[in-house]
Amino acid sequence: MSTTAAEHTPHAKQSTAKLSFWEKAGFGAGDLGFNFFWATWSSYLMIFYTDVFGISAAAVGTMMLLTRIVDAFTDPAMAAIADRTRSRWGKFRPFLLFGAIPMAGAAILTFTIPDISEGGKLIWAYATYTLMMLCYTILSIPYSALSGVMTGDSQQRTTLISFRFIGAFVGTMIVNWLTPDMVKWLGGDNEALGWQLTMGLYGVIAAVLFVVVFATTRERITPPAGQQTHFTSDIKDLVDNKPWLILFSLALIIMITIYLRGATGAYYFTYFVERPELIGPYLGLQSAALAIGAACTPLMTMYLGKKQLMVLLMSIVGILSILFFFIPKDMIWLMFAVNTIICFALGPKSPLAFSMYADTADYTEWKTGRRATAMTFAAATFSQKLGGAIASAVIGWTLGALGYVANQAQNDASQMGIVVLLTIVPGVVALIAAGVVSFYSLDEATMAQIQQDLADRKAPTTP
Repeated sequence: MSTTAAEHTPHAKQSTAKLSFWEKAGFGAGDLGFNFFWATWSSYLMIFYTDVFGISAAAVGTMMLLTRIVDAFTDPAMAAIADRTRSRWGKFRPFLLFGAIPMAGAAILTFTIPDISEGGKLIWAYATYTLMMLCYTILSIPYSALSGVMTGDSQQRTTLISFRFIGAFVGTMIVNWLTPDMVKWLGGDNEALGWQLTMGLYGVIAAVLFVVVFATTRERITPPAGQQTHFTSDIKDLVDNKPWLILFSLALIIMITIYLRGATGAYYFTYFVERPELIGPYLGLQSAALAIGAACTPLMTMYLGKKQLMVLLMSIVGILSILFFFIPKDMIWLMFAVNTIICFALGPKSPLAFSMYADTADYTEWKTGRRATAMTFAAATFSQKLGGAIASAVIGWTLGALGYVANQAQNDASQMGIVVLLTIVPGVVALIAAGVVSFYSLDEATMAQIQQDLADRKAPTTP
């Protein structure tokens, strides 16, 4: 990568300083920790609620969608708090240190089944799921924003965030592959207890990993000196930031694709293929392919720009997902092979998107003279959670409408609905994502100029 003039100015030297391997790995450990929670929710919470907790599929879908209304307020509120935090440890790192234990406790409560009436259980599910997502917000918003202040170099950001999502997909692989067995090992014949203990173990591991992030990372980029902004100004800056709006829409759309494919996998192998023992290996291999794809992102961006690469990869995901529909239920090897290719193509999506979010934070500062890194990532995180909620609602409402009955053989309509939700629907959504990202305007040349201009503004004035 060529060195820009900005790297030679005194101010830019620190903000574009090369990150060590250990700092990148330490940052990546954070999303390994987050996915002991997120991957469990994405792959197993839906089927836990319907088949273990005993809530109808339609009720679960509605609950997951309605609780996102809370996130519409808590995500930007948490971002505003983080952006205005002042501590000896920085703006964002302290939240990782102090938010880990509440997160673990909320997750355990979510996977606890109280001995109360059916209506009481639904209220419990609403309350604990909302609490869990609130705790997740307190941790995840500062963590996402941290990548935007560790370095100002666009290519380094891509590499840093690739480490993050390698950690994420490794965590997803562990969770997807081991969770069904872990529930059996820890709970024995008591499946409900197995889920509680599994989430407790995951919470302890995640807490340790969040401390690792705190101890190994540094915040190098700060807002312009003397910046005083209001919450409404932060929101207005985002609304006026066209590249960010495109990324917001993109994250929403792609998360629908990912969540549909992840959450319906367990249903697909349980009720369509009728091989539930393959759920763990299928989802585990899926996560490994995602991790390898994420690891290859910096190599890919050496040959294609971020936008062009995203269009290509989402087109591949869309086409192959639709073709997956035609795989016969007895061709297990082909299911695994096609899914592995799809997930390898999906792997770079997250590193690319979050690197592009950091670029849009720079763009806002360049355009307005104000910087709100956490707010930039908060709205991005909200779009992801909203995408997952929409996907959950679609799954729940579709299965409910087609006559899904938990723990029983499904009728033909319900089986077909499960297959379509795993294949056709996410395929079409992925193709829509490829079209949306084509409108993104912050290419590599533009970002190099923006970084140069920002460095020049902050460089000390020569007498």
